[in-house]
Amino acid sequence: MKSKKKSTFDRFMSDSEERKKFDKEYMQFLFSELILEAMEEERISVRELSKKSGVSTSIIHHLRTMKPINITIKTLTSLLKPLGYQLVATKGGTTVKLSC
Repeated sequence: MKSKKKSTFDRFMSDSEERKKFDKEYMQFLFSELILEAMEEERISVRELSKKSGVSTSIIHHLRTMKPINITIKTLTSLLKPLGYQLVATKGGTTVKLSC
């Protein structure tokens, strides 16, 4: 019986370094989509979000366009609050709220 050939994606994902890169970029993509969708739902512009959160417009643009950027938890929570989100950490059945 012939073994089924692996797809390009399967070969790519079986390489641990490529998998790490994919996971990181996918997380950036999901967060960017979260920000874009939340801004659309709240009908809030980049400038308005910047004003409400205290986060610079350039950081917001970077997050929206998936440009690599390191931000603090404080910046992240400041950005999420006007969009109606909270940052939480969960382990097992325990959840800890990380934002006000």
